[in-house]
Amino acid sequence: MKANAIVVHSGGPTAVLNASLLGVVEEARAGGRVGALYGARFGMRGILESDFIDLFAQTRERIEAVAEAPASALGTSRLPVGPAELERALAVLRARDVRGVFYTGGNGSMRTAAQLAAAAHASGYELQVIGIPKTIDNDLPETDHTPGYATAARFFAHAARDIGADNRSLPGQVEILEVLGRNTGWIVAATALARHAPDDAPHLIYLPERPLPLDQLLADVDRVFRRLGRCMVAVCEGQLDDRGEAFGADVFSASGRPLAANLGHQLAGLITSRMGLRARSEKPGLLGRSGSTLRPRLDWDEARMCGRAAVRAVCGGASGQMITLIREAGPHYSCTAGLAPFERVVGERPFPEKWRNETGNDVRPEFLDYVGPLTGPVAAHAGLD
Repeated sequence: MKANAIVVHSGGPTAVLNASLLGVVEEARAGGRVGALYGARFGMRGILESDFIDLFAQTRERIEAVAEAPASALGTSRLPVGPAELERALAVLRARDVRGVFYTGGNGSMRTAAQLAAAAHASGYELQVIGIPKTIDNDLPETDHTPGYATAARFFAHAARDIGADNRSLPGQVEILEVLGRNTGWIVAATALARHAPDDAPHLIYLPERPLPLDQLLADVDRVFRRLGRCMVAVCEGQLDDRGEAFGADVFSASGRPLAANLGHQLAGLITSRMGLRARSEKPGLLGRSGSTLRPRLDWDEARMCGRAAVRAVCGGASGQMITLIREAGPHYSCTAGLAPFERVVGERPFPEKWRNETGNDVRPEFLDYVGPLTGPVAAHAGLD
């Protein structure tokens, strides 16, 4: 008997999220073991409201074209889920005889997927739930990296390179590049890919895993500015000072966690007021996660691979697990798909201390060996002899 299944997108979109959707549809069609394949419109909200798209009704050409677009063709959400929502979701899935759920997202999404699987088990309903990793933050445990990260990392590396060129062209200014990432420094660390010569930007990189005293920031900027007559700083949007505060920036709640709305602007103002230097900030913001112009093909291919692996996992009887990416040992990069239980992937994976420098204002070269194969090279700009 063929089983029905559903795809759910949850959390912030990425530039390769639709590629994982393509992988699910392709494998479900090819395997012949999925009766109907639905897509929940706008995440869990779509399940609760029985708002579905028939994915098998889409032509192959349509799905392949959608897969090249950034963000989520299905729509996504961060809808909080409690016992009442889980009970309602199971009732809707029962009514459609859905036996497989492909839950696509990051930390919070995997927690919701685990709750859904547990609720189904407790109610006696046979439901297989498989997570598909998706987050630009690259902070899911048990996987080498996450689909979406490489594109965001490559985008901000290019932003650092180009803002650095501007900083070099008109000396006498401090530039602050505010980078996505919230609690972890995986993306801001990747701005180091912009460097090709010793004095290339970014001159300072700060990661939120380590508090940043304002005095250290000012001293670091002063040291660089005295030497070069300019300075470019890359800082994560979630960076806090040694008092656990956001340098006086306006703070709002994002998914229950505090996030500064204008951190880069505030830091530029502090540098100007405390040091008398001209400073400004740049915040590409959501363009860093939705922009697909700089998307590495590897990121797209691996997202698609995760979608296909999720269908194979369900057809093989797996449930309560997330697809992982396993980097193979050897001189040349290669990656395969694996599985990890939900209980091991619901936390946040910080940027490793072994890849942070001792003074807390840069990354170590070993990190570039990790991230380089994912993003591909960031070419240097030519200069005059």
